Amino acid sequence: MIMAKQNTADIGFEKEIWKAADLLRGNLDASEYKSVVLGLIFLKYISDKFETKYQELVNNGEGFEEDRDEYMADNIFFVPQEARWSVVAKAAHTPEIGTIIDNAMRLIEKENLRLKGILPKNFARPELDKRRLGDVVDLFTNIQMKEHGDSKDILGRTYEYCLSKFAEAEGKLAGEFYTPACIVQTLVEVLKPYHGRVYDPACGSGGMFVQSAKFIERHQGNIKDISVYGQDSNPTTWKMAQMNLAIRGIEADLGKFNADTFFDDQHPTLKADFIMANPPFNLSDWGADKLQDDVRWKFGIPPSGNANFAWLQHMIHHLSPKGKIGMVLANGALSSQTGGEGTIRENIIKADLIEGIVALPSQLFYTTGIPVSLWFLNREKKQKDKILFVAARNMGTMVTRKLRELQEADIKKIADTFDKYNDGTLENEKGFCAVVALGDVAKQDYILTPGRYVGIAEQEDDGIPFQEKMDKLTTELSDLFAQSHDLEDEIRKQLASIGFTIK
Repeated sequence: MIMAKQNTADIGFEKEIWKAADLLRGNLDASEYKSVVLGLIFLKYISDKFETKYQELVNNGEGFEEDRDEYMADNIFFVPQEARWSVVAKAAHTPEIGTIIDNAMRLIEKENLRLKGILPKNFARPELDKRRLGDVVDLFTNIQMKEHGDSKDILGRTYEYCLSKFAEAEGKLAGEFYTPACIVQTLVEVLKPYHGRVYDPACGSGGMFVQSAKFIERHQGNIKDISVYGQDSNPTTWKMAQMNLAIRGIEADLGKFNADTFFDDQHPTLKADFIMANPPFNLSDWGADKLQDDVRWKFGIPPSGNANFAWLQHMIHHLSPKGKIGMVLANGALSSQTGGEGTIRENIIKADLIEGIVALPSQLFYTTGIPVSLWFLNREKKQKDKILFVAARNMGTMVTRKLRELQEADIKKIADTFDKYNDGTLENEKGFCAVVALGDVAKQDYILTPGRYVGIAEQEDDGIPFQEKMDKLTTELSDLFAQSHDLEDEIRKQLASIGFTIK
């Protein structure tokens, strides 16, 4: 098995943090101590940012170091004296450490309205081992950030890395908050969200927004050119997203509180330019019976047993006149005829909204073995009445025995394929990609499985004549048959020697 030389499971610094933080677990479930570890990373981050600015103001000598307006002007959270990391660090090995951290979180929330009700305040609970908690506080205290680069970036990457490790630890439950970074990167590289409104209606811990911000940075754009909107129904996940985005310096509107996207849309009037999402796969019992007449079901009423096309239609509803969608869907949505899904898919295809479909390889998720595809929709398609199909099932590299990752070259190949398709310069590649007219999709009963359209890659001719190959193969087969007879005779002899005969 080939292992990737560099992957998200091998970053060094983040790995050390995780190893040390893992000491904290004791008898706590991963889901329990997640908020503890992520909460400490966040507290250290905002304290570091504050301290840097504080020192700068002290050096100016004008006495503004306790003026919260000075910090707000630079988008830095104000940290009151009793909540600063130095106070937490001093108390690391006292019985009160849990209470001091909880108090620090409360004080920070009080001073920064954006964080109200977001931060974890469960460090004092008895089941959390205070000796171990003190050890982890020491670890964060001793981090020499300058050795590893900008503290925002480092703590941001650490936060992201710990999220992925929690996803691994929690298995199936993790799908609620984590989408593998390589999948998100693929969506972002194809959609290219340089400016406009970015929306994720099932935002988890905010990975789509983080990768969008990274994309903009890589292309020398300005993060202020995008505005971010999201929603999530899980209260813990919603809080994680708020912290994740705050560490990254991303201003976001994730709604007033966590809420069900179908029943309590936090952005009812939003028309987004880029919508990216990895909603729960094949969600059943999502409440379809109470939403039969909903304005969002323009292409057909989604079945109560599966929310895949409810998610898709929700996103289309929120799309601006020039908007694009990139979403992850279970492969069943490509071909299902159950509960009217075939009709909904047909109507969406006939509306010429689908730009392309990418079939992904297996084992990309910690959480599920369900094969998935990426769907790309666009209200302003450059290639009208056509769909691009990409079969990426053979891409990616196994980075552990169970986990595959798309490498940078894989992601680039997929993004470049879309670029060429939009430019009108793409040539079909058997076994990998094909541009297909809607009329030909109609002939396939509006089924969108890429394998139907891209065909099988041609095997390179090895130059050996067919007759020669057959002569060699039949000779080898004859030898194998002879060996088989010899073995059969030997077995009969051995059995006879102990009094058994094969009839």
